[in-house]
Amino acid sequence: MKAERYAVMAGLFRYPGPALPQAVRDCRAMLHTDCPEALPDLERFAHWVEHTSLYDQEEIFTRTFHVQAICFPDLGYVIFGEDYKRGEFLVNMQREQAEAQNDCGGELPDNLVNVLTLLPLMKDHALRDELCVRIVLPALRIMLKEFDQGRLDLREKMLMRKHKAIVLQGTKDGNIYGNALSALLTLLLSEHIEVENHVNELPASQAFIHGAATCGTCSTPHHKTLKTT
Repeated sequence: MKAERYAVMAGLFRYPGPALPQAVRDCRAMLHTDCPEALPDLERFAHWVEHTSLYDQEEIFTRTFHVQAICFPDLGYVIFGEDYKRGEFLVNMQREQAEAQNDCGGELPDNLVNVLTLLPLMKDHALRDELCVRIVLPALRIMLKEFDQGRLDLREKMLMRKHKAIVLQGTKDGNIYGNALSALLTLLLSEHIEVENHVNELPASQAFIHGAATCGTCSTPHHKTLKTT
């Protein structure tokens, strides 16, 4: 089942721990067979995992996704920001997670890890495809824009002016999760590029998908959905 590949990739985006090296190995084996074009990005991430202490992995993860974050892992927030549609999306995502009996742990139902582990559990494959092309793919593209070096440099200057200090300022490999996200994007596109090319022909009958469709996020995100750091 192709969607199981996304649950494998989810291991890259959990809080770093002793299981991360094995998660990387599992992803490498899967991509070698299913999506070799994603391997270069994964190998850069794998090299970092292999040569970085757990303490530093935790620091980089926190800096990337939580404290003074480069980007946020909650896809509904990435797409909708503070718009009321994000609340509707969360309610419906919680329903999908509950129906699939997918344990979200202490994270929100639209957290990247929880969405990736949900995908292979969804019985409605058409809805799963819509979720991928209307939410996951555009959210990943928005997230990856934040790893552009020019934007990273500007972000650090803004934080320095505002806070007079920055968490791990100038830390080596501070943008490494961009490689993991890029590998995931390449994998998703390998299966959904044809669906994405005809996304405007999809019925968008599900409420929490329809919200994204009407915002234009399936291709070019509406400017109100983009957040500045």
